Amino acid sequence: MFSNAAKYSQMIKAEALRLGFMACGISKAEFLEEEAPRLESWLNNNHHGEMGYMENHFDKRLDPRILVEGAKSVVSLTLNYYSDEKQSDPAAPKISKYAYGMDYHTVIKEKLKALMAYINAHIGEVGGRCFVDSAPVMDKAWAQKSGLGWRGKNSNLISKKAGSFFFLAELIIDLELEYDSPFVTDHCGSCTRCIDACPTDAIVAPYQVDGSRCISYLTIELKNEIPIAFKQKMDNWMFGCDICQDVCPWNRFAVPHQEEYFKPAAELLQLNQQDLIEMTDEVFAKVFKNSAVKRTKYSGLKRNIEFLHQI
Repeated sequence: MFSNAAKYSQMIKAEALRLGFMACGISKAEFLEEEAPRLESWLNNNHHGEMGYMENHFDKRLDPRILVEGAKSVVSLTLNYYSDEKQSDPAAPKISKYAYGMDYHTVIKEKLKALMAYINAHIGEVGGRCFVDSAPVMDKAWAQKSGLGWRGKNSNLISKKAGSFFFLAELIIDLELEYDSPFVTDHCGSCTRCIDACPTDAIVAPYQVDGSRCISYLTIELKNEIPIAFKQKMDNWMFGCDICQDVCPWNRFAVPHQEEYFKPAAELLQLNQQDLIEMTDEVFAKVFKNSAVKRTKYSGLKRNIEFLHQI
């Protein structure tokens, strides 16, 4: 059984890289004992803000065997989205790099389905589910458990080889595999650049993020009006925020992605400040047609832009 587990693991990892994933690690599907008190404390401190869904499915979040019947392995994957391209107008409201191209949910889901199809074709009938940021799965915990990196002081997963500009995804399957060692070393040291750079003080302590203060939360997850307390603190971000990653020394190792679908449309990068302030519903629908920015809807993006540019 061991030899098969090792062989199958190597096959899955090789196919994952062929499909364009940056890295693949595998861990045993079991209860996340260390995460339980952390998650409970985070919720009790209301660090999830209006993200009520974070309170749901507490047990499933901590045990993939409840989420996927018969689960034996969690295959964790990373996909690079780093881009060195920038919006042409430095005064234009900013968009996080991850939203430059096609919606990552769509792109990654297709790759996960292809990996699942490969497993069924070359290993045998394997049951399981694909996950990409859309279910109660603790991506960062599983990625760390699978040896893909450590969680930095900004709570993002960081890789020594690639920094942190990558998406996380999982296959939770009922196949016994060879498991990687968890990543246990913290390579942040005494560095506090992410904490010091956050304009809304969302990183309330090393490794602790108050989600309700995070610019990404304020511009995407928050459905009500942005609190006036954050006026002049948004650093001109209209969708998401990259500050804590941009200042991270480990991101000097980030290299531009090779994913065709993540390439930014020229018209997106060329929108200037005035274009965005005056943007119509039609322009929004055209420019952000297949983008993750659609998540805020036109009304949400307009709210963000107006918040940035109203005195």
